[in-house]
Amino acid sequence: MEIPDLSSMKLPSRPELFDFEGVSMIHYFTDNWEKVKNFQARPDDILISTYAKAGTTWVSYILDLLYFGNDAPERQTSQPIYTRVPFLESCFKPYFLLSGTELADNLPTSPRLIKTHLPVQLVPKSFWEQNSRIVYVARNAKDNAVSYFHFDRMNMGEPEPGDWNTFLQTFIEGKRVFGSWFDHVNGWWEKKQTYSNLLYMFYEDLVEDTGHEVAHLCSFLGLSTSVEEREKITKGVQFDAMKQNKMTNYSTIPVMDFKISPFMRKGKVGDWKSHFTVAQNEQFDEVYKQKMKNATVKFRTEI
Repeated sequence: MEIPDLSSMKLPSRPELFDFEGVSMIHYFTDNWEKVKNFQARPDDILISTYAKAGTTWVSYILDLLYFGNDAPERQTSQPIYTRVPFLESCFKPYFLLSGTELADNLPTSPRLIKTHLPVQLVPKSFWEQNSRIVYVARNAKDNAVSYFHFDRMNMGEPEPGDWNTFLQTFIEGKRVFGSWFDHVNGWWEKKQTYSNLLYMFYEDLVEDTGHEVAHLCSFLGLSTSVEEREKITKGVQFDAMKQNKMTNYSTIPVMDFKISPFMRKGKVGDWKSHFTVAQNEQFDEVYKQKMKNATVKFRTEI
């Protein structure tokens, strides 16, 4: 698929947030809702799901290399990751001619790799009916909030973030696109207890030992990838390599202003410490304790 030349297009004004089935959303992710809801999953589909800015592109790229790195190396240099791994609920017309569902339906590859940021209750039911495999990636709330803040600053396709303190309050309240981080990570964690084809990964584990997590993915997906191949992939998906790679760093998308902040900024664990004030941290810890009091999923905010 060709990358559209969008350089001459007038950029949109930032979208407004609204409530959609109990979740904060923007129109880009609901405009195509009938087709999203009725999307026909296949048994060999792999759905990559995360809350926004939690490692989606990283895991998408790992999976793309595991499945297609050898068969079609030209994919890696000619097709951006967002055409290889379509964003299911996205509908950025007229900036992109095809919606996420159309891109997914047109994928020539098998298995199809598809990404979503939807909370578990909004995922098209055919994924469960077809028993498709799902890889969920969760990132600790503090780093996730910081990453999301910088993303919203540079992405004109997102609502206005305001300053860091304003953003943090809306993040705590679940008033960001795709709703509450707390509901998202907990909803998917609960689903994992009853749906065996779901692998729940942590961003912090990926940072700490990428090779180990690549092996974990292979085992979940039943892939017999050689040690040499896994090592090569692990090297290729290191943060700095992906940040330089035009096919994975989203630099071909005009609504993102890299002068404000790059799409791939730091990829670290613990960067929240350079953003949260003592007061913000205390407030956040208090809210976190309340909202996560019944949760069994545990996060690390440093490694």
